[in-house]
Amino acid sequence: MNILFETDQLLVRNLTHEDALDFFRLNSNEMVMRFIAKPKNREESDNYLQENLKLYLPGSIIGRYAIIEKASNAFVGLFSLLYFSPKDAFHMGYALLPLFWGKGLAAELVKAGLCYFFASTQQTELFAITQPANKASIHLLLKSGFQSIGLVKENGEIVELFQIIKK
Repeated sequence: MNILFETDQLLVRNLTHEDALDFFRLNSNEMVMRFIAKPKNREESDNYLQENLKLYLPGSIIGRYAIIEKASNAFVGLFSLLYFSPKDAFHMGYALLPLFWGKGLAAELVKAGLCYFFASTQQTELFAITQPANKASIHLLLKSGFQSIGLVKENGEIVELFQIIKK
């Protein structure tokens, strides 16, 4: 198992073929996908998992990763570090199953993800994007030290762009 990083409560690791059902549960959930993308059916989700498994390259941090709750070994959601072409940089993303909302896990994840990213790369900035209506994510990003730098068009949609600079 390739572990990216850990927090007190969470383990962030590479996805595997064994994650297919949990990956589908997340990507088909309308509440989770409301601000991310159109929910996927099982075939679409399985194909998307295969695409994501191909992102893992030696020496690269790019990818979508499984978030696992240590206490229960339950699949919590996804954490991502992806290339962000409009800024020739990287962006962080996350999606948690509703069962894990409101427990502070996303804040713990973002804090540890930032530490991991800046410790593992020579990058001095990291971006995040969310839809302007996603107030919970906006609040979390601001609380985590990101600053809003305005609205941009990404994949045909208007999203709010956030940036954090390495201290």
